[in-house]
Amino acid sequence: MPSSIKLEPQDVDSWIAKHAGWERVSVESIAKTFKLKDFAAALALVNKVGAEADKRDHHPDIELGYGRARVLWTTHDAGGVTAKDLELAELTDTLSASPPATR
Repeated sequence: MPSSIKLEPQDVDSWIAKHAGWERVSVESIAKTFKLKDFAAALALVNKVGAEADKRDHHPDIELGYGRARVLWTTHDAGGVTAKDLELAELTDTLSASPPATR
């Protein structure tokens, strides 16, 4: 299945049921709020997600605050959630679990 085709709502719901913390914001997007130890950790996650998004030319909406980062995935051209969004949401989970880079 091409990654730019909008998924059916039940397919998105099935994926969400298997991925803790993710929620459907509307029929058009999925989001998760990551709780982190402080602002620096939240910013580090945002930077990691941003770098990977640039590599794939597919960018999320991100809200950053002290100890939290909310990441929202959607494919605007498709008018909703696509396989690419689910793939990058899983990558976001992986990035959030990896230790921050050391200087």
